[in-house]
Amino acid sequence: MAYPIHEKLVIAVASSALFDLSDSDKVFREHGEEKYREYQRENKLNFLDKGVAFPFVKRFLKLNKAYPDKQPVEVVLLSKNDPDTGLRVLNSIKNYDLDITRAAFLSGKSPYEYIPAFNVSLFLSANPRDVKRAIDAGFPAGTVVSTGIEDNEDDDQLIVAFDFDGVIADDESQAIYQRNDLNAFNAHEVNKAHIPHNPGPLSDLFRKLSFFQKLERKRVLIEKDYTPVLRTAIVTARSAPSHERVITTLRDWGISPDETFFLGGMEKHRILETLRPHIFFDDQRSHLKSTAGRIPMVHIPYGVANKID
Repeated sequence: MAYPIHEKLVIAVASSALFDLSDSDKVFREHGEEKYREYQRENKLNFLDKGVAFPFVKRFLKLNKAYPDKQPVEVVLLSKNDPDTGLRVLNSIKNYDLDITRAAFLSGKSPYEYIPAFNVSLFLSANPRDVKRAIDAGFPAGTVVSTGIEDNEDDDQLIVAFDFDGVIADDESQAIYQRNDLNAFNAHEVNKAHIPHNPGPLSDLFRKLSFFQKLERKRVLIEKDYTPVLRTAIVTARSAPSHERVITTLRDWGISPDETFFLGGMEKHRILETLRPHIFFDDQRSHLKSTAGRIPMVHIPYGVANKID
């Protein structure tokens, strides 16, 4: 029997994260709501192209195929469309054979208030206002950054990469750095090396993915030919001596990522373009860049890194 939704790992997506809505948005901006509605009705069977979050969502849903008796993950569509204009989105979901059955159509209203109702551990949207409202309300959310799409149909493994401060952990230490300098930051972290960080906005997602990793590692021991369907990585600008508190935090939470990179300020895209994650989360927009332009990236507008003076 499948888990009820309150026992699942749930991700919510806006249609703007899952699909490329650039043509639809152009109609809305240039001709208004009524023309937009007509356009969506006329094109309801003209399926939308894949969006930034599509490769991530597709592979995330395939975690259920690895554990078919439990069906432990779910994706919910949270849309600002109404059901009429949202029909094209639902038809596109069906066309791509995505197992998304739950949806909310809010007729222009921001969907963030419904995040706890659906037990959501991550909400993805291309609308930065909706995401910021979610973050300000204490909910886990991120804005997809416009990038190219590279979706290898022959590769089902899901690779998820996270920044640490302001994403997995809170921004306590980052605030020290911004108020002072790197030396003060390192001194603070050395002094608190034995104290785990407080959780950040995506800590729940990170912990639940870690649970899957533990299942995967046990399964590899039993099934020698089994290839894990999930890999996680931390890619942080930290370096020694501030690395120890990260390790303390992960140990306290019982989490062991597959790969962890302490870059000491090195440009993150140098690692990301080798790792090639299907999604990368960072709270600083300056780190969300790729020379190849093919890494799906998500901005987490949380904490001091996003404070507007």
